[in-house]
Amino acid sequence: MTRSAGVRAAVLWTAFLLAHAVTAVAGWIYPSQPMGDVVLVYEPWAASALSGGPVVGVTETWVYPQLALVPMVIAKILSLPLVAGLGASAAYLIAWAVMVTALDALAFAVLTRGSSAQPRRVAAWFWCGALLLLGPIALYRIDAVTVPLAVIGGLWLTRRPMVAAALLAAGAWIKIWPGALLVAAIIAARARVRMLLAAALVTAGVIAALYLLGARSEIVGFLSEQTGRGLQIEAVAATPFLWLARTGAARIEYSFDILTFQIAAPGAEAVGSLLTPLMLLVVVVIAAIGAVKALRRASFSRLFPPLALSLVVALIVVNKVGSPQFQAWLFAPMILWLVLDRARAKAPAAIVLVLAGLTCLVYPLNYDALLRAEFLPVLVLSIRNVLLLVLLAVGIRSLLRVPSTSPTLKE
Repeated sequence: MTRSAGVRAAVLWTAFLLAHAVTAVAGWIYPSQPMGDVVLVYEPWAASALSGGPVVGVTETWVYPQLALVPMVIAKILSLPLVAGLGASAAYLIAWAVMVTALDALAFAVLTRGSSAQPRRVAAWFWCGALLLLGPIALYRIDAVTVPLAVIGGLWLTRRPMVAAALLAAGAWIKIWPGALLVAAIIAARARVRMLLAAALVTAGVIAALYLLGARSEIVGFLSEQTGRGLQIEAVAATPFLWLARTGAARIEYSFDILTFQIAAPGAEAVGSLLTPLMLLVVVVIAAIGAVKALRRASFSRLFPPLALSLVVALIVVNKVGSPQFQAWLFAPMILWLVLDRARAKAPAAIVLVLAGLTCLVYPLNYDALLRAEFLPVLVLSIRNVLLLVLLAVGIRSLLRVPSTSPTLKE
């Protein structure tokens, strides 16, 4: 490594550590309990599992895929030496932040190690900036564990396809969205059979382990838990109802079952029930476009990035749940696009950064005002949701423009 390359690497790592430190500390300062899920639900779930109590996803139906419990338990174990001096909650929060930072550091090393290529440096800077803009929810949510898995898996797709597919499949058993990257990879890459095999082995292993632990209907319980939800206030489809809430024609209510705020209004339940089949339709259409491009022998570096991003954005846009941490899902496909095809990634990368900043303005900075349906946070959230639609359109447009390399099939 040359001296200039060493300096660049040192600067990047300094930025990485500062971004994580600032984001971690912001969780203690910002309003609306941006770390609430970690201490209010993750820590009790982990403590129950370790103490011989109910095990979510095994002895009772859970909202998450079962591997999500693993990092929660790991953080609980890491926190034990700190409990005496800090208390259980503070110790768990610190352990969680350290664990996520360590996972991110591993992915950051894979992204930046052994290469002075500018696209990778740009992707690294993008990650630091996106993390700072999105704020504490990019760190203090289970979604944060899946981002580094998706980044590493995406970077290894061409060199270690089976390992990459296994990582993405494991990520999907923590939070479903990395499965979108796996689908995109299977469509776009030539090693799709090996990827399918690796993903199938991971899935079979998880199901077998759960069955041996006594889980039965709980194994797929997270699917019914998701489909049974109401329309969450941050969801794209909830935007018109938020404006109705300002006039009193709709209400924002708290669901104690799933610990989130939902829309209560005529038509809201019908809209929510339509979103799941609509999501399936949109995903199938996007995947079909990608499959046609793959049949026409489009190159992996051109096809995979817009296909992966479009699938992930579709999971956010056509979703009855609009949790702010969903924006962290965009980090991995955008990082991969910057690495593989930086010239065409500039516009969507800029949109993702704006989305992260707008989301933080809504939650946690102005969430109390949003719950009162005040004008400014409703406007900011509406702009954010419209911009998500724009990003979906940009992704699909880029996908449609992917050229064929087949001499017999011209576009």
